[in-house]
Amino acid sequence: MKRLLLCFYALVVAVALGAAGIIGSSHANMEPSPGLTAEPAELAYLKQVNRWRPPSDPQLLFLLMGQFASAGRYQEGIAYFGDLLSRFGPELSPPQRAQYLTAIAALRAGRTDDVFVLKRMGWVRDTLALLDEAKQLTHDEMFVARWMSGIVRAKVPRFFGEGDAALTDLLWCVEHASKAPDAGWLREVYAKLADVYRERGNEAEAQRFQSLSGYPPGKREVLFTTNFGEETGGGHTFAARTIREAVPGTVYVLSGFEFTEYYFVISGDRKELIAIDAGTRPDSARAAYEALKERVPALPMLTTVFVTHAHWDHVGGHQAFRDLNPGVRFYGRGNYAEEQAHNKVANPAMLALFFGSNFHLDDVLSYKPDATIDRPTDIVVGGTHFRVLPARGGETDDALLIQMPDEGVLFVGDILMPYLGAPFVSEGSIDGLLQSIDQVGELHPRQLLHGHEPLTRVFATTAMLGELRIQLAWLRDEILRMMTEGAERGAIQQANLVPPTLPASTSNVHLAYLLMRENVINRVFQQNSGYWQNGLRGLDALTNADFGAALSDDFGLSDEQIASAAQRMIKEGKLEMAATVMRWSKARYPGSAPVEATRKLAYLKLMEKYQAFNPFKFIVYGGQAAQSVRQMSLTPPQQ
Repeated sequence: MKRLLLCFYALVVAVALGAAGIIGSSHANMEPSPGLTAEPAELAYLKQVNRWRPPSDPQLLFLLMGQFASAGRYQEGIAYFGDLLSRFGPELSPPQRAQYLTAIAALRAGRTDDVFVLKRMGWVRDTLALLDEAKQLTHDEMFVARWMSGIVRAKVPRFFGEGDAALTDLLWCVEHASKAPDAGWLREVYAKLADVYRERGNEAEAQRFQSLSGYPPGKREVLFTTNFGEETGGGHTFAARTIREAVPGTVYVLSGFEFTEYYFVISGDRKELIAIDAGTRPDSARAAYEALKERVPALPMLTTVFVTHAHWDHVGGHQAFRDLNPGVRFYGRGNYAEEQAHNKVANPAMLALFFGSNFHLDDVLSYKPDATIDRPTDIVVGGTHFRVLPARGGETDDALLIQMPDEGVLFVGDILMPYLGAPFVSEGSIDGLLQSIDQVGELHPRQLLHGHEPLTRVFATTAMLGELRIQLAWLRDEILRMMTEGAERGAIQQANLVPPTLPASTSNVHLAYLLMRENVINRVFQQNSGYWQNGLRGLDALTNADFGAALSDDFGLSDEQIASAAQRMIKEGKLEMAATVMRWSKARYPGSAPVEATRKLAYLKLMEKYQAFNPFKFIVYGGQAAQSVRQMSLTPPQQ
């Protein structure tokens, strides 16, 4: 009788754990069959990089953890990190050991549904023990360990008695928000605090934290830790609103006001204000200026604007700056009109996804510099020396480098944009990017300031750019070689191209190469092939509706059968394939509820997969899922 009661209790635990979902996807209970599911290129790369040595940047480790989860390969990930923990054990510092333990615990939590029902309770206890060990190793001060502990404990059933521990960990994360990898990690903290307080009957606190999370109440299909924000009116932001001083009292960096950064320089005589670029929209340009004016009450008049290149997001707010001072002087490249031609033909729907519904193309096309720069030029504004240098750039051909030699600062715009131009227009140059790296290296700046916040973080020094240049040159040559042998673009992507010299590079180069590899392949392939491509791509004129009709009319599949198949793909981490099939099916079954629900789930999971290293995909997939993501605040909420 006692055994029967224990078995019954274990079954109750199993049902409760399955309903809780512990962490991550509710579709985590299917491990892909070895040999049947192609390994995603990002996963293959990160496995390789993490095996070379313990990463000095924990981001590479946690990126790999996320890719194992996105691919549904929980058990493989657990074994992989366990092997690394054994291999590197003696040389690991306590924080590094804690990072591996946290990754293992997270993947164990995701795999809970896959564990035999009578063993699940012990599985959960062991998972929590790993998190406790990680916290002890770091004296309860490592944000990611406390975050993971709070998230997991908040989701286990009440009879585990972990509610108080969950609350302690989650509130610690709120109080120590400055230790988070970025503000986006607080999103899930707030959501779980809402769950905990709601379970305890404190609806006022539950609603307060639910609102802070940006999530609607109820079941969530994805977990976002990204610092990105997506809003209909304002478009994409890369970071929370901040103002920092790159050079104290002189160079101000304003992030999070819109898609691009705002840079302002107060001249040496304190009588003139200089802007680097003019943003995307007049409303955001005005907001950034007003925020700086509040920060620096004695702000001088804006007299000069240097434009690094004439893309939408760097000139669209120019009229707001002219309204501040009709005599303001804009400096840009003489060939700016060539870039304006690219701007003009871009897909308006795509522009709205990136820049918001408040964006108007006319604001961009009305830009015209007052003075053009086509050779290295020295300009002094209010006693501050600027050296303005034309560059070809990796993104556009009208790039300008803005150097402040005395301060050791170099504004580089988007010469190192990983996408080599906007992906939805024909532009960009890998050779221009390599040339720009050489040009930047010759200037020996102490500080690089890019057009977008993530670029400034990732492409931070000339030393790492010099290392990265070697890897990108090899990649370019390898792509061209494979193309001459008839390889399709997708096959090149799946080949996991890793330069032979990359293992000797530093961890920040490993991350930068990952961010660039897919985009370099796409751009080089596009620029070196016609509209008939390797693999017979481009020869037909078949539409999504044609493929959808084939599935239904020729293969005889109903909308529910197609949706069910796509859900299996999602479980197995075949997210792009699932999204593609559902795109076909929506064209054939436009009103089908199963098709629409599965289609949205596929794009939500793609957002989750790419949130840490491909913001442009995050934007586009978010548009397909109609998913807004609130930008998080860096200021902890008041009780």
